Amino acid sequence: MSSDPWGRVDETGTVYVRTADGEKVVGSWQAGTPEEALAYFERKYEGLVVEIGLLERRVKTTDLSAKDATTAIEHLRQQVDEHHAVGDLAALAKRLDALAETVESRREERKAQKAKQADEAKSAKEALVAEAEELAQSEQWRAAGERLRALVDTWKGLPRLDRKSDDELWHRFSHARSAFSKRRKAHFASLDAQREEARKTKEKLVAEAESLSSSTDWGATAARYRELMADWKAAGRAQREHEDDLWNRFRGAQDVFFAARSEVFAERDAEQIENLKLKEELAAEAEKLVPVTDLKAARAAFRAVNERWEAIGHVPRDARSKVEGRMHAVERALQEAEESEWRRTNPEARARAAGLTGQLQDAVDKLQKQIDAARSAGNDAKADKLAKELEGRQALLDQALKGLEEFGG
Repeated sequence: MSSDPWGRVDETGTVYVRTADGEKVVGSWQAGTPEEALAYFERKYEGLVVEIGLLERRVKTTDLSAKDATTAIEHLRQQVDEHHAVGDLAALAKRLDALAETVESRREERKAQKAKQADEAKSAKEALVAEAEELAQSEQWRAAGERLRALVDTWKGLPRLDRKSDDELWHRFSHARSAFSKRRKAHFASLDAQREEARKTKEKLVAEAESLSSSTDWGATAARYRELMADWKAAGRAQREHEDDLWNRFRGAQDVFFAARSEVFAERDAEQIENLKLKEELAAEAEKLVPVTDLKAARAAFRAVNERWEAIGHVPRDARSKVEGRMHAVERALQEAEESEWRRTNPEARARAAGLTGQLQDAVDKLQKQIDAARSAGNDAKADKLAKELEGRQALLDQALKGLEEFGG
């Protein structure tokens, strides 16, 4: 009989392994010595040790699934439980129990992680749906469309949820995209109609603008072009392929008209500048008549200057008031001289002036006597009051005397 700490072979060749529950038959060995029998079954034990070690490393260092790991553990546990090896089988069983606990813990961790990922994916998809539904109401057609396409790519990158939740969220997401697409399509259809209407309107504006390009009614035509420009802006944009061509024709017609007008105005401006020089010379000639010394001669000279003035055409608008003001000043001076001469030579006016002067002189003399009498009587208050009245009458008398002098005294 042969034995070691974990097993023995009896005289019949039966091999036993020692366990906590007593000896267990491992097998029968008839092909060699008992030592060879123990060595064989000990090698089988070592094989189990190696397999369990490898499985432990796989569980620890790889992403071996819990299902595959459990299957492998059960396969090894069966071999240990069948006692077909000699060694510390209890130690192997403990290692398998610990490994099973590790796998189960890993299974729970992965289950929790998967649940967490599912919650995160659901939250992410709900956020995508909320944003899509908000974008469905947007009128930023390009930006919103691009963003919706980006949301689809983001959706595809997220894990699937349970079928019911995933289908419900996808239905809302898809509905929001469809609603946006319908609104955008309707908008651009309306926009196309508006642009076609704008094209027709601008065709008419171009036709009128081209018909006016040869007009020489400068003021009225320029005003009409301004109205056409306002109508052009109010019409909105036509289709891109028509807009630039229509604008070039519209602007070109205006350019023809305004170029012709500019050429005419340039010639007119040159003529008016020359007219201004002539009128400035006449104004200077008229100004030499002031102050008036010989009214008759001055009036005749001014009339001659004015006739030459009227024969000259227009001057630049910004210089008109100044040069005309110089002539008006001379004209006013002549009028004032005429009025002064009339007053001086008018007998009726002279008689009225003389009569007024006499009346004022009598009033002054009377007041003076009343003042003297009041003071002689000691009534200074009355004298002072009359003196103030005298001052006013004396001022009127002085003015009347001066007017009388204008009539030759």
